[in-house]
Amino acid sequence: MRAIAVFGAAAVVVIGLILAALVPFLKDRSADKKLADADLASLGVSENAAGCRAPVTKDATGSGQHENPGTPITYPDHPPAFGKHWGNFLYGSEIRTFYSRQDRPELERMVHSLEHGHTIVWYDDSITAGDADYEALEQITSKLGLDSYVMAAPYDKADGGAFPDGAHVAITHWTGPADQKGVWQYCDKVSGSVIKSFVTEHPKESAPEPGAA
Repeated sequence: MRAIAVFGAAAVVVIGLILAALVPFLKDRSADKKLADADLASLGVSENAAGCRAPVTKDATGSGQHENPGTPITYPDHPPAFGKHWGNFLYGSEIRTFYSRQDRPELERMVHSLEHGHTIVWYDDSITAGDADYEALEQITSKLGLDSYVMAAPYDKADGGAFPDGAHVAITHWTGPADQKGVWQYCDKVSGSVIKSFVTEHPKESAPEPGAA
């Protein structure tokens, strides 16, 4: 009887340990499924609440103009949507759907990603880890996935200047290969609906060098 009691107690401890490990896992799986099932337009604020300006375009230059890595490049627009850039483009595990202030690559490499067809959703220094816009951006870009060529990245005043008109979010794309344009859309808030529409209008195939990493 004593052996049975000891065995039973041990079994209870083991089951408890398994449940303690399993519950967080199931919660994470539930959160992942909820995000996967969510419509992109439901993430962030609505299009009407985003405070977005009409898209702006400029004739683009700089395709194929590579500077040596480490060479500072000044961009006239904040953030840049085109321009000359470093030749060491982002590759493999360096490419992410979301960058924080701690891991964002150099601006000159991000512009090279624009040349390859990426759309970048930039957020300014008013959007910080833990707030609603930050979390919405993480969710939206994660849902779109790497294959969408959409990435979110911080852009701070130290990069060269502030966004115009008090906006806190800027969506950029470099169109091509023919009739190359830089495209910007500035918004007050993060909206999955707005980002979805922008990417539909400016897909990864519309780029100076489509199909590159």
